[in-house]
Amino acid sequence: MAQSKFQQQLDSVEEFERTPVPESHLKSAGSFLGMYAGEHTAGTEFVIGPLFVAHGVTAGDLVFGLLVGNLLAVLSWAFLTAPIAAKARMTLYYMLEKICGAKLTAVYNIVNALMFCFLAGSMIAVSATAVGIPFDLTMPTLNDWLPNSLGWIVAVVIIGAVTTVIAMLGYTQVARFAGIAAPWMILVFLAAAVSVLPELGVTSISDFWGVANAKIWTGVPLEGQGKFTFWHVMFFAWFCNMAMHIGMADLSILRYARKWQYGFTSAAGMYVGHYLAWIASGILYALFLMESNYSTEFAPGPVAFRAAGIAGALCVIVAGWTTANPTIYRAGLAIQSIRPQWKTWKVTMIVGIITTLAACFPALVMKLLDFVALYGLILMPMGAIILMDFYVLPKIGARSNYAEISGKSFNIAAAAAWLLTLAFSIFLNHWFGVEIFFLGLPGWFVAAGVYLAVSRLVQKPVQTKTA
Repeated sequence: MAQSKFQQQLDSVEEFERTPVPESHLKSAGSFLGMYAGEHTAGTEFVIGPLFVAHGVTAGDLVFGLLVGNLLAVLSWAFLTAPIAAKARMTLYYMLEKICGAKLTAVYNIVNALMFCFLAGSMIAVSATAVGIPFDLTMPTLNDWLPNSLGWIVAVVIIGAVTTVIAMLGYTQVARFAGIAAPWMILVFLAAAVSVLPELGVTSISDFWGVANAKIWTGVPLEGQGKFTFWHVMFFAWFCNMAMHIGMADLSILRYARKWQYGFTSAAGMYVGHYLAWIASGILYALFLMESNYSTEFAPGPVAFRAAGIAGALCVIVAGWTTANPTIYRAGLAIQSIRPQWKTWKVTMIVGIITTLAACFPALVMKLLDFVALYGLILMPMGAIILMDFYVLPKIGARSNYAEISGKSFNIAAAAAWLLTLAFSIFLNHWFGVEIFFLGLPGWFVAAGVYLAVSRLVQKPVQTKTA
């Protein structure tokens, strides 16, 4: 009976996958503040902050790079994604189906879902480093790719199961969970960092900047890690969520917003999570490096436990959940849009299983900076296509939602924009050595330009015939 009631609850979840969100289901700004603060004060922060330390960022480059990069990210959410979300009130995937056609969208959705699975998997792995503390699990190192013990796999499976169940319950439960967890996580992050400052030599506020440059963000990368500058930090802070804002994935989230201005609530995630939490976790990692004689072991759970005890370990676990939950939710929507007759919760369960399997491989965590940049770059062109289709195409004599209007299942213009953008990015990276962190900005303009040009060519015969 209990199982039947639970299934009935899952079946009753309505996510409006192929219809605009009705007025009665719109949510207040508080819902988005909690969601963004929870999602971006999360498991990734326990990884990204330390990786900046490992890559030899200076204190000045970090502080000012994050200030500018996070501002650009907030503006991208507020002025690019949120206005379209508030007008159309449709998921990213349904909008793409109207623009690109069912076949091209299906290809994109599979790629999108896999990228989200890997991202959520990295967060489950982060949580597993904390679950393994009581069992004295051997933790992964910066160079590990494969799981190193059966205990590691068991810890990952436990975290993955809980995360998947929460995501199966739909956006309302995801947002509620994040809203409850976010304030506590923020306090633990900050308290842990402040508590270890005396051990690094900070006894007053005036000591901080000198210690920060000498012992935390020294400008010297660890062995085997590349050197990062202000520009790496700025572009990473801007584009680490490129798939969400410039890539338009958060159309699926912000379609519930009463006003487009709710896009500014992303600042709760950027300046609490991607600013304070990255700085705080970098401080914790610097102490770990000093005490371990610069060990290559990389385990956010033990690092947080060393600074804040059980609260620190629990914070790592919950932080992983609050990132993985909405990410698995997005991935479920992507797959479900390919077969609308499938129940969203069942698809989300399958996605959760794939995510948990991926989480068994610690390389997802160790190469997180590169992976986050890569997945954003792969998904970004479709965001440029949506923006051009929504605002610009009608102004140059072409039609929006061309696939829906023409009955085509494959929009050549969208496919050309996506593929040529990726080819252009590979060209810049391979032949000119442009690092992946810097490819998103020129890539966006290539995607927009190609889509507009090819759309005008492809649609012209149709327009002439119907004139």
